[in-house]
Amino acid sequence: MSGYTRRWSSDEINEWYARRPWLCGFNYLPRAAVNWIELWQAESFDAATIDQELGWAQAVGFNTLRTNLHPLVWSADPAGMRARLDTFLGIASRHGLSTMLCLFDDCGFSGIEPHLGRQGDPIPGVHNSGAVASPGRAVVRDRAQWPRLQRYVEDIVGHFTGDERIVAWDLYNEPGNDSVFVPERFAFLSTQLLPHSLDLLQRTFEWARASRPTQPLTTGVWFPAFEENRILLDLSDFVTFHNYSDLAATTAQVDSLRSEGRPIVCTEWLARNIGSMAATHLPYFKAQRVGCYHWGLVNGRTQTHLAWPGFEAAGNPWQHDLFHADGREYDGKEMETFRASLRA
Repeated sequence: MSGYTRRWSSDEINEWYARRPWLCGFNYLPRAAVNWIELWQAESFDAATIDQELGWAQAVGFNTLRTNLHPLVWSADPAGMRARLDTFLGIASRHGLSTMLCLFDDCGFSGIEPHLGRQGDPIPGVHNSGAVASPGRAVVRDRAQWPRLQRYVEDIVGHFTGDERIVAWDLYNEPGNDSVFVPERFAFLSTQLLPHSLDLLQRTFEWARASRPTQPLTTGVWFPAFEENRILLDLSDFVTFHNYSDLAATTAQVDSLRSEGRPIVCTEWLARNIGSMAATHLPYFKAQRVGCYHWGLVNGRTQTHLAWPGFEAAGNPWQHDLFHADGREYDGKEMETFRASLRA
């Protein structure tokens, strides 16, 4: 099947979006994985847990999910990585879920460079303390390693182009985010990392387009004030953004993005302690036909139910996630909001 070597026109991408159901899903790591490496390595890939948890998602009515890959796992075992991804896509599809795949990600809140093998245990009481970046912040700065990244992008996108289980490719999550979750270093942007990240982002779009994907490409606007967002928007086939703020701030951002003339999808939201809540946001997203992927599904080794460091005083400690590790719902009333939105 022939794909696109160029950015989709606004007519093409709007027609694509009109044919799809309202996208409503979640960002996903299984409860047994502390980070994306632990998800995808052969020794820790847990198909049974994935199947169970995506069954819980299916029962709510979700129709899509978003998850990240990692080039380090691919570099060690390309064929095995593709096989495990095929297994994952099959499980998701059997549960009625399309998949949005993210290839790179600068979020490495642990401050540790990624490594293969056993991943460390989470630090008690710390949100996402095992998170490592993809490909890793040192690799982003070391351009001598980029040919390996090019082979990774071309292999994964080229192998899975035409795969209808993949709804879209989110090529690079939060380029330039150099946050480390310890109080003295908590910050959202490193001016040292950002230029390298933006260059890698543009290269990644070139590599992906050369692989002729049939699925559209995007990268998410993740902080409204960054002038660099113009680069992200001009590369993307459809608009994606992150917003964990209250409804007024989310509405304002969507209104500002309407001028792009392309479909809009919020690929990260839901932070109950700072005003991003299902009761307020889901009806709005649905009414506006803004796709949405909240963070995340099941409380586990990522500990993303905990507040971000520095936000503990905001109140509710269950910042993200819908289910306890045993499948119990965190908030039954909230879950009914999801079910009602997805039924209609």
